[in-house]
Amino acid sequence: MYPVSDRFLARLAESHTVATRVQLFLTTGQVVDIEHTGGSVTVDRSQAIRRTCTVTSADVSLIPRTPADMLATYGARLRIARGVEYGDGSTELAPLGVFRLDSVDGDVTDGPVTLQGKDLSVVVAEDRLTEPYRATGTVVGAVAALIQRSIPDADVISQIVDAPIGARTFDTDADPWAGAQEIAAAAGAEVYPNADGVFVISQLPDLATATPVWAVEAAEGGVYIKADRGMTSANVFNGILARGENTEENAPPVQYLATDDDPSSPTFWGGPFGRRPKVISSSTLTTVNACAQAATLELAKAKAPNASGDVTSLPNAALEPGDVIRVTHPDGTKELHQVASFSVPLDEAGDFPITTISAKEDS
Repeated sequence: MYPVSDRFLARLAESHTVATRVQLFLTTGQVVDIEHTGGSVTVDRSQAIRRTCTVTSADVSLIPRTPADMLATYGARLRIARGVEYGDGSTELAPLGVFRLDSVDGDVTDGPVTLQGKDLSVVVAEDRLTEPYRATGTVVGAVAALIQRSIPDADVISQIVDAPIGARTFDTDADPWAGAQEIAAAAGAEVYPNADGVFVISQLPDLATATPVWAVEAAEGGVYIKADRGMTSANVFNGILARGENTEENAPPVQYLATDDDPSSPTFWGGPFGRRPKVISSSTLTTVNACAQAATLELAKAKAPNASGDVTSLPNAALEPGDVIRVTHPDGTKELHQVASFSVPLDEAGDFPITTISAKEDS
């Protein structure tokens, strides 16, 4: 979760005035605070472009009409935040993302105007390779190089233990953002731009050991509205076979099978759950140890408890995908949920639906 004060989290459950801010950074260097009437920011870990936004405004002057307007708008960025106002007149905001402005449209006379954008990973994704590209070195170095090829001043932060990779050549017209994700996956990690627009290389927290960052309680003073609970074995695996073959470096094929070897686990390999392996492969994996690391880290995600839920609460702009939250239902039962996606409204009204990727009972 984005660092916010305890006062911020407590205020979410109280009657309060919502504070929002939308800034438009034009290519001319001008920064415009946009008076807005609504919109939302959607954050979804399952999508290649993790954050998208829609902003509505009554200001028809935002619609570009001249070549100069268009030049200033193409490549412009939006920075969006939401938070709370306190009774003493101060405010606290949590960022929701930095976005490339992709479209502006509306009635030129009466409005409203709608602005839409995607997070900065789209800049990398759409900068398709115009010639073969060779990635080598380490996971962090190779991922950073792909990102900074498109955004030279991009900040890239690593939260993983770096590891060497085998050379990987991407063909002409390949998607460099997909390439960065492939390389990160060799270390059991993922890469994404966070709410500040900084690119982060990290591993998904383990639901079993992570500390919950927020309490969603169906109690007086709580933020709980409703919740659904489900269970499925779809996309749950109890074995990961990581394979690597790098003909470019004349490295022989290597592989490693990691399995759930805990007899007390509901996904125990060869138990009632059966054997459900998933195969991952990359030429960046050139040793058995590298395959073992990738397989072990991927297994931790793949065998996550196969329970999920949709939780609706009062909005919390500081939440991030992968966060673990503690949910207390009206009957008093408690569960730990790991956040997958949510949509934050930019107006006073609106529920805050949170989809989770895994859940387990909590004492």
